[in-house]
Amino acid sequence: MGSGKRSLTTMAMALACACACAVLAAPGVAYASPTPTPTRTPTATPTPASNKDLEAVRKKLDKLYHAAAVATDAYNAAEEKAQKQSAEIVDLAREIVKGQAKLDKLKDRAGAAARAQYRGGGLPPEARLWLSDDPQEFLDGAGRVRQGEHATKGLLAEMTRTQQDLEQYAKDASTQWKKLEANRKTKAEAKKKIKERIAAAEKLESQLEKEEKERLAKLEEEAAYQAQTAWLSSGVLAEINSKASEQGKKAVKYATGQIGKPYEWGAEGPGSYDCSGLTSQAWASAGHGIPRTSQEQWKQLTRVDIKDMRPGDLIIYFDDASHVGMYMGDGAIVHAPRPGRTVTITGAGSMPILGVVRPDA
Repeated sequence: MGSGKRSLTTMAMALACACACAVLAAPGVAYASPTPTPTRTPTATPTPASNKDLEAVRKKLDKLYHAAAVATDAYNAAEEKAQKQSAEIVDLAREIVKGQAKLDKLKDRAGAAARAQYRGGGLPPEARLWLSDDPQEFLDGAGRVRQGEHATKGLLAEMTRTQQDLEQYAKDASTQWKKLEANRKTKAEAKKKIKERIAAAEKLESQLEKEEKERLAKLEEEAAYQAQTAWLSSGVLAEINSKASEQGKKAVKYATGQIGKPYEWGAEGPGSYDCSGLTSQAWASAGHGIPRTSQEQWKQLTRVDIKDMRPGDLIIYFDDASHVGMYMGDGAIVHAPRPGRTVTITGAGSMPILGVVRPDA
């Protein structure tokens, strides 16, 4: 009995193994290995830029925006020259039209004289007088001949002068046209530089996180504050006590009325301004025209000592005169700073001062 049970058990086990082998060998059945549980890679938190890094960014931005300001001045200067040259070309064209009309009339008069001589038989007036039998007629005719000769000579001389004037007008117009074309190239090059510098600055700023931008703005404010403090600590403000002229008051009123409007290179208002666009329009509103660019304002306007400056005077900044603001009193200026900023009030000593000019000296 025990031996029989063991045989049954052995057979059952063998059967079970055979069935298992048959199932595993059956076609179309597959068993994948267990899928491993995925593991999450922790997202790296960006490390905030240090103050040293942000200070380097601030200086880089200053350089880029300064380069854009220099290019803007070049663009504005070329634009101003182009406008003058275009006006000169128009004036020359008018002179050419007038001169041509005058020459046509002179030619008509010369033609009439030639036809009159033909109708007289082709003989010179002197010959016709010698053939006359009347002495008095001869004497009278001699006077008329001299008058006619003078008139003819004058007519020919006037025709020659008019022709020379026309040639000179044409040469001048050609010269102005060449200058205009050269200025167009200058404008195009300056415009390209402006866009490149501003795009580079904007790209640099776009790489900063919100918190970093806020810290950068504070660094900019701190740098301006330190520069203003150093300027005031020299005691310069105690020496400045001049009062604004009537035109100066009007210019300051106009400039401060633009506070909050955006900076835009090449703009002269009314919706936006660049630095010299603001100052030139402010003084134009006061009835006193001044050069369009900060560099020409520095070159052409009367210079005054800082201790003598008064509201309405223009403070020129940087060694290349690439920025300008209007002094409004109490050590402050109103100016259009740079792209991405608006017309605002800041310390007069917050940037390196080149000098001061007075439009209505």
